[in-house]
Amino acid sequence: MAILLISACANEPEQPEQVNQTELAQPTKVPLQSRHRAEQKMAVAGAMMHDMALSQHLYLPPNNVITEKYLETPENGLFVTNEQPVSTFSIDVDTGSYTNIRRMLNHGLLPPADAVRVEDFINYFDYHYAPAASGQTFNLDTQLALSPWNNGRHLLKISLMGSQPEAQWQKPANLVFLVDVSGSMKAPDKLPLLIQSLRLLTSQLDKQDKVSIVTYAGQSNTLLASASGDQQLQIMQALDSLSAGGSTNGEGGIRQAYHLARANFIQEGVNRVILATDGDFNVGISDLEQLKDLIRQQRQSGVALTTLGFGSGNYNDALMESLSNLGNGQHAYIDNINEARKVLIDELSASMEIIASDVKIQVEFNPAVVAEYRLVGYQNRMLAREDFNNDHVDAGEVGAGHRVTALYELALTTSDIRQVDPLRYAENNQATSFSNELAQIKLRYKQPGNNASQLQSTIVSLQDHSREVDGDFAFAAAAAGFAQLLKGGKYMQHTGFADILQLAERGKGQDSHGYRSEFIRLVRSADALTTSQAGTL
Repeated sequence: MAILLISACANEPEQPEQVNQTELAQPTKVPLQSRHRAEQKMAVAGAMMHDMALSQHLYLPPNNVITEKYLETPENGLFVTNEQPVSTFSIDVDTGSYTNIRRMLNHGLLPPADAVRVEDFINYFDYHYAPAASGQTFNLDTQLALSPWNNGRHLLKISLMGSQPEAQWQKPANLVFLVDVSGSMKAPDKLPLLIQSLRLLTSQLDKQDKVSIVTYAGQSNTLLASASGDQQLQIMQALDSLSAGGSTNGEGGIRQAYHLARANFIQEGVNRVILATDGDFNVGISDLEQLKDLIRQQRQSGVALTTLGFGSGNYNDALMESLSNLGNGQHAYIDNINEARKVLIDELSASMEIIASDVKIQVEFNPAVVAEYRLVGYQNRMLAREDFNNDHVDAGEVGAGHRVTALYELALTTSDIRQVDPLRYAENNQATSFSNELAQIKLRYKQPGNNASQLQSTIVSLQDHSREVDGDFAFAAAAAGFAQLLKGGKYMQHTGFADILQLAERGKGQDSHGYRSEFIRLVRSADALTTSQAGTL
């Protein structure tokens, strides 16, 4: 079986290390990473001290039983190409599942299978994809190599990289912080960490930006109707005044937050509600459906929704991911201050500035070459074949400079390790005119402000085949393999944690932020925990 990896990449011009005061005084937008250096360093230093304190208050549920809420996400099954040659899915740039699982492993807990979303593991890491050509929204690329998981199969990697606007074109932001201050947020890894995280984000703003703060517990409250981004003292004082207590009714807070976002709307800018919570809304099923309908309606106004998850014990991952998908935003889980820095400083442009909406991928495999295929991850982002050309069907959004990676595991027709028996009367009539083509990859997306989508496509040739995965491909495969093992390893056959460690070490490469080294430590932890649990049976 083979694995196909598809990736997309954005242009990423180098950011200047310093910005002088004259430049800061100009109305032109400067790179987010270059603004307010002094404030940023102070916020990070204070937050790091806070994070050290949090490490002394790790939450472990009674009897180490995880009682949090996750969507049921069984692994995608195998498809016989001759019977169903087309695979269609919406892209996803969320990372929340990976950091949530990291939190569990660091607490000495193996995660429930449904908490693991493979695409979040793959897309958590940066890969060195080629930038999009000038004037293009995406660079679409593919690689094909022998599967590191299962002998005789292949992996196809599909990669997208989104364009990165020049610094002077970065948009002003209208942000509404929607903060859960209910009683469930009292724990050190909830509201205190949330406040420090939003302080980091505030330190990146300037006078062209707007900030509002809405809180909710038993009822919603507007703490700050609107402040200029350069009024940092006022914003941070408002954040520092927050305290937790009372019941939870998130719907009222979301309605008020969207109201403020529309009232302060910036034309041609970034307009976004940032919901920060443990997800414990305490609303009934009918109210929840009304809430989802509200978010669907509001995304049409140009206001997106980002969800930031915090804490443990009653964490509602299912709701947080669902709301962000409906709101044309992203979902991230913040388990420590380093993750807050990654999401809210390092990746702020990618998280906030949408360059393409309703992004869909469709792969047509050639049955003369590919016998079976399986999409690794993206279980809850699958689309019907006809949805690909339907511009009314909602799909994922991509921010400036976002990288998106997907993997397919394949069995070629020349392989003798198929898992599904071939049909006697179908495969003898295969066309041979495209015998050198493995697949056609099609990408469909809408540019900001457009209701009609654009189409981009490429052909995957057997000549693109390499002997084995290496570099970024190897590390992406390691991330996907690790996630699959945590979900039960249904399709991993004889592959174990030791194999994933070797693969990750092979693809580690440069690791300036230490994220890949941390991943390797997590694999070792999962291996030890699995061995320990097996020894008690």
